[in-house]
Amino acid sequence: MGVSSRYWQIVKIDAAGRRQVREITPAKEFLADVFPQIRANNQDNGVDVPDTSVQSVLLPLSRNTHADKYFLAERCLLCFISWEIEQVCLQLTAAFGTDHGFSVHDLFPHVLDDDGKLKPVDNYQCVSRQVLESWNPEKSSLTTWTNIRVKQYHILNQFLLERGVYLVSDWAILNDTKNQQLQRILTEFYSFAPSQILLAQQLLECYHAIYRQDRLQQRALGRRGKCTIPTTQQLEQIASLFRGKTGKGFSSEMVMSQLQEIAAQLRRYRIHVRGGPLPAESMDVSDRQLEDIKDHQNEEVEFLELYQSQFLACLEKALAVVTQSRVNILEKKKGEQAKKFLLGLQLFHCQNLSMTEIASKLGLRAQDAVTRLLKLKDFRTDVRRELLSMLGDRILELAKSYAHPDKLYTLEQQIKIVLDEQIDQIIKEAEIQAQTAKINPQPTSLFNQKLCHYLDGINKNI
Repeated sequence: MGVSSRYWQIVKIDAAGRRQVREITPAKEFLADVFPQIRANNQDNGVDVPDTSVQSVLLPLSRNTHADKYFLAERCLLCFISWEIEQVCLQLTAAFGTDHGFSVHDLFPHVLDDDGKLKPVDNYQCVSRQVLESWNPEKSSLTTWTNIRVKQYHILNQFLLERGVYLVSDWAILNDTKNQQLQRILTEFYSFAPSQILLAQQLLECYHAIYRQDRLQQRALGRRGKCTIPTTQQLEQIASLFRGKTGKGFSSEMVMSQLQEIAAQLRRYRIHVRGGPLPAESMDVSDRQLEDIKDHQNEEVEFLELYQSQFLACLEKALAVVTQSRVNILEKKKGEQAKKFLLGLQLFHCQNLSMTEIASKLGLRAQDAVTRLLKLKDFRTDVRRELLSMLGDRILELAKSYAHPDKLYTLEQQIKIVLDEQIDQIIKEAEIQAQTAKINPQPTSLFNQKLCHYLDGINKNI
C-alpha cells in the first residue's frame, strides 16, 4: 500500500539547498477526481492506496499528450518519484556517509532538481522526468526503477567517486573485468609480484568459468538482474577448478576472501581513474590512535626481525640437509665420490674456480664430469623445496601471533606467495653468480655465504 499524499506533495530543495515538502494543489484535486475514494476520505494526508493501482492509471494518462490534463497525471507521478529519490539518498548516506564524509543534504542538490511546475518551461530534463520517461512498468516497479536510475545518474556518481564511493557490486566488477586488464592493473597500478598477479589471474579465470557462465545461462532463459553474491555451490566449484589449475588447496571460504580482495583492488583503481581519490590516511588522528599506530609499527619490526632470523636458520638447515642427503647417496658408490662432491662444491661456490680448474683439482678427466658430479641445478632445486617446506609452517605459526584472527584463513596462501618470491630471489642470485663468476664477479650471494660457512665446517674433517 502507498500513501496518496506522495502523489501531490513534492520533495524538493529551496534556494538555500534545504529540503522542503510542497503541496501542489492542482495535482491533489486531479488525483481526487481520478480516485474518488481519496476525496471521500477527505484527509489531508490521503488514504492508503495500492501504488500499482494508482500508477497503472496515471501512466497512460501522462503519456497521452492529446488527453485533457495529461500534465497533471505526469505531475502526480513526478511527485511520487521525488519521495523515492529522497529514499535513495537516505540509503546511500546510511551506507557510505559516515565513512566517506558526506550527509544526505550533500546528495539532494544533485538529484532533487525538479522545480515542481506543472509543465516544463525549457528543454532541461530533471532527474525525476528522466526516470519517468524511461520507465517500463512491465519490467520493474517505479520504486525499483527510480532506485536504479538515480544510482546510475552521472552527476551523483561523480560526487560519490570524489569521496571514494563506487556503486557497483564486487561481483559485477569481477564479472566485467578481463584477465588482461587485471594483469595490467596489478602490474602498473599496484606493482604486484608476478607470482601474485598470476594467482589472481587464475582465480579470476575460475570465477568467470563458473559464475559468469551461470549468468549467461540465466540471461539465455530471460532472467536478468544484479550480480549477486556467489552461492555456496558456485564457490565450491570455483575452489575445485582453482585447485585443479594450480594445485593450491583453497577452500570455498578462502576463494570468497580472495575474490573480494581482488574486487577491492579493482574498485580502488576504478575510483582513481574516474577522478576519485586514492585511499589516504586521515590527518586528524587522536593520541590513542597514534599509540595504536606506533604499537603496530613496533609489532611489524619485531615480526620482521623474527622472520629474518627464521629464514636464515632454515636456509642453513636446508643446505645442510640437501648436502648430506647427496653425500649419503654418493657414499654408497665406489671411490671417493662423496669427498670429491664436497670439495667440488667448495671450489666452485667459495673459490669461484671454473669447471675445468675443478676437474684438475679433483683428478677428473674433464669439466663435464664435474658437471655430472655436482648437478648444481638439481642441488639448488632441492634446497629451494626443502627451504620452503621448513619455512612455511614456522612463519605461519609466527604470523598468527601478529595477525588479526579474521585474516588467518587467508594468511597461509599470502605467506606462501611471499616465501616463493624471496626463495626464488635467493636461488636466482646463486644462478647468476654461478654463470658470471669468472666473467663479471658479483657480490657473494646469501646462498653461497651460507653454503660456504657450512662447507668450511665439514671440509676440515675431510
